[in-house]
Parts: sequence; structure tokens; C-alpha cells
Amino acid sequence: MKDDGPISRLRELNWRRKLTGKEQAELDARLATDSGARADWELESALQTALDRLPDAPLPSNFTSRVMQAAEREESRRRTGNWSWNWHALVPRAAIATAVVMLAGLALHQYSLRTQRIALAKNIALAIAGQPVPSPEALENIDAIRRMSRPQHADDELLALMQ
Repeated sequence: MKDDGPISRLRELNWRRKLTGKEQAELDARLATDSGARADWELESALQTALDRLPDAPLPSNFTSRVMQAAEREESRRRTGNWSWNWHALVPRAAIATAVVMLAGLALHQYSLRTQRIALAKNIALAIAGQPVPSPEALENIDAIRRMSRPQHADDELLALMQ
């Protein structure tokens, strides 16, 4: 059936309840001008009358609980039932997760390097602060100081003669 504006609205009202006097008068005025709509309305009225005469179908006493259980089953099936590999969704998520893990690793590495450098700088500062600065006279004789710090090897020939 076609959508004919006000007649369609009145048809839907007639499905739900009996039309009021004002609504019936509006319907009669509209049907007087359109013979095709009148035939559709008469067919619709006959169908509505036949449906009204049918007895209501009996509902089981646990109808509501059965409907709720079916809805819950459908929801759980929708959440977990037809899971399959969706590469279009999985690849971007894996790429983002990989990027996040790599950035976190890089940040951790940079933090570790920074803390090592700070600790090294503190140790150097403590070592320098604990030792006095050498005097200029000590620096003049640096060659003699170096020779003294070298390990001396025993003269094997001299030791052999002494025995």
C-alpha cells in the first residue's frame, strides 16, 4: 500500500484503537476525494475486523523469562560466538601495539643512559673533589714520576753472579 500522508496516519491509529469522531470525520472527507484510497481503506478495515475476532494466543507462564534468556543467549553469541580473524582490524592494532612497545623501550633505554651519565658525573666530581690539585713542581718532574711507577724487572744475570 502506498504512503498517502494523513490517511496512512489514520490507518495506523485504527490499528491501535478505534478512531474518534473527529478522526472519523477527517477520514471520510479524505476518502470522498480519492476512490483508490477508499478501496484500500475498506480492505484494511475488513482485515482489521477479522483480526479483532481472532482470540488472543495463549502465552506460557514463563514467557518473559524465556524471552530474556533468548536475548541473553543472542548477546553472548554475538560477543563470543562467531569470532574469526579479521585482518583489517588486527593489523592496525598490532602495529599500534608494536609502536607503543618500541617507544616505551626507547624511552626506558634513554632513561637508563641518562641515569648512568649522571652517576658517572657524580663519581668523577667526588673523585676530583677528594684529591688535591698537584703542584706545579710535581708537574715539572712528571717524567721521573712515570719512570718510578713502571714495574722494574730483575736483572737475571746480576742475580746469577751474586749466587
